Amino acid sequence: MPTPMTVEGAEKLREELAHLRKVVRPRIVKAIGEAREHGDLRENAEYHAAKDQQGLAEARIRLIEARLGDAQIIDIAKIPATGNVVFGATVTLVDLETDGEVRYKIVGEDEADLKEDKISIMSPLARAMIGKSEGDTLVVETPQGRREYEVDTVRHI
Repeated sequence: MPTPMTVEGAEKLREELAHLRKVVRPRIVKAIGEAREHGDLRENAEYHAAKDQQGLAEARIRLIEARLGDAQIIDIAKIPATGNVVFGATVTLVDLETDGEVRYKIVGEDEADLKEDKISIMSPLARAMIGKSEGDTLVVETPQGRREYEVDTVRHI
């Protein structure tokens, strides 16, 4: 089953993949070559460190390639705005207990970053929001207890 991903998330992964292939991989290959010149590889800490870095970099490259290959990239700007919460939408919620506002963009699991107000489509809050419309209320269980929100705005940005 394809994994949903925003255009922005796919672009960030492509940039990381290009950096790993064009910058990190050649740097590691050079470090391995230089370490080999030091002689006996069994006791060569630089060689083993470079090989470990190579393994980590290659694993990350394979992971990114697999994620991009399996991704269903969704461009929210091309989805007609109906006021309904959908994947990729940026939603402003009003906490009905405190009247405080929060704003989140619903993104794929790999893109979630609370510092950037991006929450995973798999999170309880996102699942509660999907399909709701502006003016609807929703209830979500949080570690602090039940929270009730009203959907204030839904934007396709």
